[in-house]
Amino acid sequence: MRKDLAPPIKGVTSILVLMCGVLPTLPDLSSADVLRSAAAPTVDSPDSRLYTPLLTPGCPMVPKRISLLLSVFLLALPVFGQQQNPPKSKPRVIVVGVNGMELDIIRPLLLKGRMPNLSSVIERGAYGKLRTVSAPNCPRVYSTLFTSTDPEEHGVTGFIVGGITANTNMLKEEPVWSMLSKNGITVGMANVPATFPVMPVNGYMISGMLTRGKNCEDGVLCAPKLSEVMGGDAVYPKSMQAELLKNVGDFYIDCERMPAATDLKGHETELIDKWLDKVQLIREQQTKLFDYLLTTHPTEFTFLAQSCEDRTGHWLYPITPFNVGYNPSINGVRMDAFPEQYVAFDKVLGSILKHVDESTYLIIFSDHGIKPLREFEEKDPHAHMDHEKTTPVIAKHDFADGDDVPGSFFAVGPGIKHDLRLMGLGASVYDVAPTLLHIYGIEQPKQMRGRVLTEIFESPAIKVAAKQ
Repeated sequence: MRKDLAPPIKGVTSILVLMCGVLPTLPDLSSADVLRSAAAPTVDSPDSRLYTPLLTPGCPMVPKRISLLLSVFLLALPVFGQQQNPPKSKPRVIVVGVNGMELDIIRPLLLKGRMPNLSSVIERGAYGKLRTVSAPNCPRVYSTLFTSTDPEEHGVTGFIVGGITANTNMLKEEPVWSMLSKNGITVGMANVPATFPVMPVNGYMISGMLTRGKNCEDGVLCAPKLSEVMGGDAVYPKSMQAELLKNVGDFYIDCERMPAATDLKGHETELIDKWLDKVQLIREQQTKLFDYLLTTHPTEFTFLAQSCEDRTGHWLYPITPFNVGYNPSINGVRMDAFPEQYVAFDKVLGSILKHVDESTYLIIFSDHGIKPLREFEEKDPHAHMDHEKTTPVIAKHDFADGDDVPGSFFAVGPGIKHDLRLMGLGASVYDVAPTLLHIYGIEQPKQMRGRVLTEIFESPAIKVAAKQ
């Protein structure tokens, strides 16, 4: 028994003794009066008999209606105790993943004031580059971020593993959302890569990249509608799917497949504009989904992600004739296409920020960057492995040296330093999960290879969860 429960029990006994001494002076209330003033059990109910031994020693002759009044009083005491000692609230964290955010592109946009929402996050928090894995691609990096283990350890080494599209059944290590769920943290996830088929969580999960469906049988770099998903569940709990279709609509999961070179030839401008319009439609649908979930299904831990930025960069990166793969009929059509993706993302971020208050942690990260092709990389076995050369790719990220394409990291929230720049590559994708567990006061498991990013906190020695 907790020690702090002992005094109230003694206090109850004292009150009863005192009341026994003043019972003759109490007003003559009827049972009906008492029942009208509070919902209470009848005198002969099990609840009233529970307290009878307390009344016997000092009150041998207690009228029934007074016994009823005392029963009401005693039953209310636990409620008063709860009000005096409310449970501590758990931290609230929102994580936003941006596929392939390239710092070389967003820095000029920030300087020009075209990404005001991300600028506000930088001013109020910590930011910097994020070291990624070798030959980075989305399922490989996200699964590393989920588990803080090497790709060879967690099992998801790329888009295709053993001839099969990567999926959650391949995970050999426990992901962070499972650890949070087991510790009683409510979890919500939407459009996060490599989460198909969805897994049970203490909340909800809606899959993202690698979801299979109509016209997207292999699940690689394509976008089935929610109603057209095949080969597994895209929503957990399954009953939530009908609600989403009704209130959000039949949205596309992930982003549009890039057009093949044969389709582009002779129709470059038309197809580029049409493709970009579809990308914007998908982004608008995702924004509506995120806003609906944050409004209607708030959770203590929320993980959202977007992929259209990276998809655009692969074939519409603003390169010059100097770069490998330059084709004026394609690369000269919409030079602003890739930078404008980040301007559009900033608007999505603005929608998310409406749900972020001073007590909320917001973490934004990119799994890797993206750079124009380097000629010698054509000999690299990882070159274009995720696109199979169906699209005229002129920028990529799966270079053998992941340090060529670092990701990015932004964090803001209670106890996080303001306007702190993380220099070099001291932070990595392995560190995200341990840092999330730290915020909730959960000990980092031994299998995790990363560390807590203590340098971003004002008081790193104090568990952040204790501040709540």
